[in-house]
Amino acid sequence: MSLNLYDTSTRTVRDFVPVEPGRVSMYLCGATVQAPPHIGHIRSGVNFDVLRRWLVRLGYEVTFCRNVTDLDDKIIRVAADEGVPWFVVAERNQRAFGWAYDQLGCLPPTVEPRAMGHVPEMVELMRRLIDKGHAYAVGGDVYFDVVSYADRYGRLSNQKLENMRRAGDTDTDSLKHDPRDFALWKGAKPGEPTWPTPWGRGRPGWHLECSAMATKYLGGTFDIHGGGVDLIFPHHENEIAQSQAAGDGFARYWLHNGMLKLAGEKMSKSLGNSLLIPDMLRKVRAVELRYYLVAAHYRSEIDYSEEALQEAAAGYRRLEGFVTRAAEVIHDVDAVAPLPQAFVDAMNDDLNVSQALAVIHEVVREGNVALAQGNKEQIARLLAETQNMLDVLGLDPRSEQWRGTGDSGLREVVDGLVAVALEQRQAARARKDYAAADAIREQLAAAGVVVEDTPQGPRWELAR
Repeated sequence: MSLNLYDTSTRTVRDFVPVEPGRVSMYLCGATVQAPPHIGHIRSGVNFDVLRRWLVRLGYEVTFCRNVTDLDDKIIRVAADEGVPWFVVAERNQRAFGWAYDQLGCLPPTVEPRAMGHVPEMVELMRRLIDKGHAYAVGGDVYFDVVSYADRYGRLSNQKLENMRRAGDTDTDSLKHDPRDFALWKGAKPGEPTWPTPWGRGRPGWHLECSAMATKYLGGTFDIHGGGVDLIFPHHENEIAQSQAAGDGFARYWLHNGMLKLAGEKMSKSLGNSLLIPDMLRKVRAVELRYYLVAAHYRSEIDYSEEALQEAAAGYRRLEGFVTRAAEVIHDVDAVAPLPQAFVDAMNDDLNVSQALAVIHEVVREGNVALAQGNKEQIARLLAETQNMLDVLGLDPRSEQWRGTGDSGLREVVDGLVAVALEQRQAARARKDYAAADAIREQLAAAGVVVEDTPQGPRWELAR
């Protein structure tokens, strides 16, 4: 079974065939950095990180471009409220997003362009659109003429032009030919940053930014464009219109992840339910939060609850427990063990991660039986399969990302101290001084170290 992906533009599951054999070009609408990220923001990054990892596992060379929108209306409003320059807000929150992506195990993008570094490309795109009759300049603004593209505008979102409302990206429609026309460039206003263009000083519109960055790094026609389902209209619809009207083929597959909601409402700072990443990492470990975000199908809606989060964390710990115990028995893991066909089929079926996780849990159940029986050959095979599958999802507990506490030096010190205590406990048990052995175990528990006696000897972990 080859890779099949649900394409929003055709509303069908399609065989994935890249523009260039063996290579995949992928663009993801990244952060608009007016505020620090909550888990709703980061879900998109995690979901598309899994897609990227799977494409690499299938043998593709992937160029992954994830942009940063570091200037738009929201950022300017936040900066004005705080009394600071716009770039202070953008830089602060860009760092917060970068930290969050790193914490949740997202691989760094091949390139991470910032919108404000690509104004020349935006000016050139506007020039092409004006020359082709699809855009016009008036009063320092530049607008896309949607009527000039009426036969194709609305296909992605499955809407008809006559049913669309006015574009809400300007304070007034007085300069527009049609209220549905959207801004490519906004004329200079007091207190706002501006750049020079042939049509006057100003700043870019949001939609223009992504088209310019995507085509600069991936070419006029590329494979995959991703983002949240909330971006389908108007953002992605407008990206397609302005790019194809200018003569670019643009994205061949459009993938959208579902929203994450709280009590049925879209998460937002105004609702006081933002669930910022640092707050979430006080509830569960980063790897457990990643498991929670990837466990549901990427196109499905997640209704967040504390109970569901803790259930996901417990589910991951079951997988982690097998890997840890098996690795104590098998020291040389065959890291190139083939992936189970059921897992491959699930991932090729529009990234059906929930089904893929079901395969992993089944393998782990077999592995626990093998551990109980002491069957080292079975343990080795099942451990290798489990780690390989978890690696595809960015969840392998023995990977560099998740091993230990994140501070290898501190972990080594803790390992040494706990080892000394366990040696003393074993010595007490050997001389049948069980009271002393129990006292050591209780002291470790009080310090947050849980000791488990296994056939291979005592093992420990930090208390949850």
